[in-house]
Amino acid sequence: MDERKQAMEERVAAVRQQMEQAARQAGREPKDILLLAASKTQDAQTVALSAGLDIDLFGENRVQELVEKQEAGAYGTKPVHMIGHLQKNKVKHTVGRAALIHSVDSLELAREISRIAQKKELVQDILIEINLAGEQSKSGVAPEQLEPLLEQVCQLPALRVRGLMAIPPISEKPGQNRPYFSALRQLFVDIKSKKYDNTYMDCLSMGMTRDFCDAIAEGSTLVRIGTGIYGPRMYKEEH
Repeated sequence: MDERKQAMEERVAAVRQQMEQAARQAGREPKDILLLAASKTQDAQTVALSAGLDIDLFGENRVQELVEKQEAGAYGTKPVHMIGHLQKNKVKHTVGRAALIHSVDSLELAREISRIAQKKELVQDILIEINLAGEQSKSGVAPEQLEPLLEQVCQLPALRVRGLMAIPPISEKPGQNRPYFSALRQLFVDIKSKKYDNTYMDCLSMGMTRDFCDAIAEGSTLVRIGTGIYGPRMYKEEH
């Protein structure tokens, strides 16, 4: 077996074991939580090797990488999600390629996704991204702005809101982000109970390599794991 694949397989097995333990401790079924491999900066060959492992789907932060790897067949038969910030001028390359767009945080972006989805005659699934801690460096809508935004987004054709996503502050120790995850879970439950049009609230995307066990304890249905699967990222120098 390729050494890289073996190393990834061992990491995936370790992540799966932790996911199962966290789910059981929370009284949940492990099968109800999806493992997304965050394949940002990984080349198509590495991603293709990982596609045969025990992961459910892939996630990309950059549209260009998503397009290139998808066209190279790197994801195999597994879906890919857009998990990074999405610019309006990249929407046309994303709609229909990404099974789910995690990072919708404005009415303008939602309108553009709706417009392109209509042109392509499909329904695009999206999540609303929440900026839980009000961090200036991160995208996402403030929690108090979620319902006003949803009321308008849910009127747009060719869109379906599937849930919420958030990236809380970097946690330095276990348990540090649980209050953020708990807050997002409560927002999710509140929105789900109101039964907006064009919503099917089944996805709560929260938790990354450092804090996914805490996210699962608070109700995450999808964890986004990068370094926990691929090891430390090697960033290419950009000119």
